[in-house]
Amino acid sequence: MYYLLKLSPEITIKSRSVRQHMTRCLAANVRNTLKPLEPGIGVRAGWDLLMVSVPENADTALTDEIEARLCRVPGAQEVQEVREVDFGDLNDVANHVVPCWQTRIAGQRFRVSAKRRGQHDFTSSDLERHLGAALLAATPDARVDLKHPEVNVTVEVVEQRLRLIDRRLPGLGGYPLGLQGQALALISGGYDSPVAAWRMIRRGIKTHFLFFNLGGPEHERGVREVTHHLWQRYSLSHRVNFISVPFEPVVGEILRKVPDGMMGVVLKRMMARAASRIAQRARIPALVTGDAIAQVSSQTLTNLALIDDASDLPILRPLLTDDKQTIINQAREIDTARFAEVMPEYCGVISRRPNTRARRDQITEAEAEFDFAILDAVIEATETTRTDRLGENQHDATGHQAGEEVPEAHAGEDVSVIDIRPPVEREVAPLALKSGQRLEIPFYELQQRAPELPDDRHYFLYCDQGVMSRMQALHLHDRGLTHFGIYHASARR
Repeated sequence: MYYLLKLSPEITIKSRSVRQHMTRCLAANVRNTLKPLEPGIGVRAGWDLLMVSVPENADTALTDEIEARLCRVPGAQEVQEVREVDFGDLNDVANHVVPCWQTRIAGQRFRVSAKRRGQHDFTSSDLERHLGAALLAATPDARVDLKHPEVNVTVEVVEQRLRLIDRRLPGLGGYPLGLQGQALALISGGYDSPVAAWRMIRRGIKTHFLFFNLGGPEHERGVREVTHHLWQRYSLSHRVNFISVPFEPVVGEILRKVPDGMMGVVLKRMMARAASRIAQRARIPALVTGDAIAQVSSQTLTNLALIDDASDLPILRPLLTDDKQTIINQAREIDTARFAEVMPEYCGVISRRPNTRARRDQITEAEAEFDFAILDAVIEATETTRTDRLGENQHDATGHQAGEEVPEAHAGEDVSVIDIRPPVEREVAPLALKSGQRLEIPFYELQQRAPELPDDRHYFLYCDQGVMSRMQALHLHDRGLTHFGIYHASARR
């Protein structure tokens, strides 16, 4: 048994030299993908396909994993499980072909398409007519239709060997990975950005990942998981990087200095500035985002143009015209939806009255007081991890593991509660406690001020939805400040 990988149609229409180059690249990617499984796997490139040979002693688990990986290699349109048998004459061929196809053509219109290589005493037309008659005799409710068949019975003869295709599995299509250059995808762990990155991978673009951390180690842990999944499943043939930027200080500066209606656009512009500089430093020529027109206030055409202005590199948006349900459906197909479903939707700044058509002069004025030294500092503080190491356990210098549980408190308890919401949110909906101590420290100042609080009592963090408070508490625990917990939003009365 072996496998044949049929080339994507987009490869087969290229000129001879380009097609050969793409095929060689695909063969190298397949070797890199399968080599960790079994060094004895062979890969040989042909004109319109690749042949993957499997060791005879391969067990079912190994062949299942080989099939799964082959179906996810960009550039292959179809994966065929093939076996070859000897034959003597046309009757021998029919004896092998009819059992494979008679149930598939039952009640269907079919035709036989034969290919030959070598010297034979029959033509391809002779072979097609003989097999058509044998199939009709074995399956009386089927009928031949040469122009509009429902089933195409394919047969290939190579010298005195008959090639039988036992199964056909859909491939990923697209172009071989790495053939179209590199890009840096901004990834957040929701539905959109993983799908955008996957689409770039499928088009043959070696895609690195850039994460703007707005919620500490817990936030990063979830994004690392979906990134590792994307790499392991769809771009295993290449080593790429996961780059994390500690963006909380930038969020804090925006909340302090930028008018409410401009916060969302300014945040995206700061991300575009940082991403552009990081990509240029790594010699990556383009950025990728999961933006879709009008999905949120910062993604109107007007605001997207303002965001583009902040980047020195082109920003590619493969989801630009898709609706949300289309994106979610594709996330389920590529198995990234399960990560988005359990990851809190997190944004560092949410304007109460976002401006959907910001003007350039308004943005210039909004950014006038911003301290760009903070942006410089977070760019210098970026951490890069190779994707093959993302699956390793995450610990910080204190030995605490991201994702551990933190203490919780409820309304009515005599505790110290820190309201970590921005001042404007506290003014709209003040937090009233029946007992205990209330402190007001916005989340963007908490990591700096928390070590100054006495450690002889517990402090419980409060925010409206409980997402920010949990992330901030876990962040503090990872720093060794274990006397912080969570005050549930549902506990408020």
